[in-house]
Amino acid sequence: MTSGSRIAGAFRSGKLPLLVACTVAGDPDFARSVRIARCLAASGADMLELVMPFSDPVADGPVIQDAGARALSAGMNTDRLFTLVRDVRKKTEIPLLIMTYANIVIQRGIPRFYHDAARAGADGVVIADLPAEEAGPFCDAARDAGIDPILFVSPTTSQERLGRILSLATGFIYLVAAMGVTGVREGVAPETLACLRAVKLRTNLPVVPGFGISAPEHIRTYAEAGADGVIVGSAIVRIVGEYAERPAEMEEAARRLVEELTGAPLHMERREADAKS
Repeated sequence: MTSGSRIAGAFRSGKLPLLVACTVAGDPDFARSVRIARCLAASGADMLELVMPFSDPVADGPVIQDAGARALSAGMNTDRLFTLVRDVRKKTEIPLLIMTYANIVIQRGIPRFYHDAARAGADGVVIADLPAEEAGPFCDAARDAGIDPILFVSPTTSQERLGRILSLATGFIYLVAAMGVTGVREGVAPETLACLRAVKLRTNLPVVPGFGISAPEHIRTYAEAGADGVIVGSAIVRIVGEYAERPAEMEEAARRLVEELTGAPLHMERREADAKS
């Protein structure tokens, strides 16, 4: 994470934990996807994660898989992804992340993908299926383009592998908070909280859990454990699917959810916890 990046600036804002709101690029179509992304930013999300739909989304649960299918059917592709990022960037200065799969990056050419992402206005790239052992060329290309490469850790990550991940990542560490694919979960696993605390002991990078986070009580639990942000995806993507034909209602439902998740008491509790530590 470079000291001048938008991502670094967001984590220095004092408003912790940050809300990273996730939506699928091109769902349900290009125009409405731009509208929902801008709505999330205007409603108080601290970062946006735009998921590039993929034909074989091994990390995605059924809600995001369905959204990806809608987006692909509506014509989403890599060129249009960067156009979408550019259109969203016109209306917001919050950090924009792209989540994608390694094959999409490789097909475009690794250096070209990151430079195109940077020119469009993206700040970070997350590659869902990129193992740490193969991440070097991607991270090098990201840094050359001025992009933060965001890497995953999980409760099953070995200490040796964690060290390699921490040596490569910038921006923040994406903590896989629930094993398996994306999707809403009922609660927070104790092993995830233990992993969060352990990772924070080994790095100054922010640590941000994602997968399965959908409710204020989840965020309170992570805030108390020291999370610097949380990523909420399926709960937002489900709204897009439910209201796909009613854009005004879609935006209102998304706005209400973001406002609920970014309520002042959540951030107040985190600041109080930091003061006591």
